[in-house]
Amino acid sequence: MPTPPPTGPLVTRGTVSAHLLELGVRPGETLLVHSSLSSLGWVNGGPVAVVQGLLDALGPEGTLVVPTQSGDLSDPALWSRPPVPEEWWPTIRATMPPYDPRLTPSRGVGVIPETVRGWPGALRSAHPETSFAALGPRAAAIVEGHAPDCRLGERSPLARLEADGARVLLLGAGYATCTSFHLAEYRIPSPVVEVGRPSPTGWELVPEVSITSERFDELGADFERDRPVVRGTVGAADARLFPVADAVAYAERWLALHRPRHLYVDAAPGAPGPRRRP
Repeated sequence: MPTPPPTGPLVTRGTVSAHLLELGVRPGETLLVHSSLSSLGWVNGGPVAVVQGLLDALGPEGTLVVPTQSGDLSDPALWSRPPVPEEWWPTIRATMPPYDPRLTPSRGVGVIPETVRGWPGALRSAHPETSFAALGPRAAAIVEGHAPDCRLGERSPLARLEADGARVLLLGAGYATCTSFHLAEYRIPSPVVEVGRPSPTGWELVPEVSITSERFDELGADFERDRPVVRGTVGAADARLFPVADAVAYAERWLALHRPRHLYVDAAPGAPGPRRRP
């Protein structure tokens, strides 16, 4: 059977930059992008063309930021997509390579962030599970000082993005991917858990605020209903644009009201998801 022709639309580097500017992306701004390459259509040049289009729209004074999470560097006891046999857990913990910002690939965030991670001049933050990569004049200020015991809180790039007036671009991605909502979890009463992960000296346990993306789609729908969110399309992808600070402030109120935290055990973003307690 012959291979069917690709479905459109045909998207180029120029398409991406033009549609982003039409959406309202401003040259010189700092943009945190969550993305899905497949949602855009048939992209000539794939993720490289998309990154080029993003950089074209932002211009030389703009800064592109993406999540480069490596949630597989986490405790196998919490893995559920897929789980692994319990008898494997000790060996996995003992042999898991520690995080190296130059080598460790991202996981679960798509091919566009992975392309940014390897881009010439890209800088990556130091957290072993929830790093961010950035390109542009503000890159160092955003990614430096990501504390090893603060995945997505006050000592992470998210807080710097909020303070800098950065905006979020959901490019074919849903609100379940919106890491800005996690910053709100650090500002409301949330459980503290021991997070297991590899380190250069062996397996370590680090106390951390428990985080979960559970119900972020509902949170995002309410946020979009109640707050100004710019909507449009880039290629075939639905796109949403809004300030990090607006998302965090709304999530603080919404999460405290709508999501009781005692019902969940923790799992790192990009790793097997959180499990509801029995």
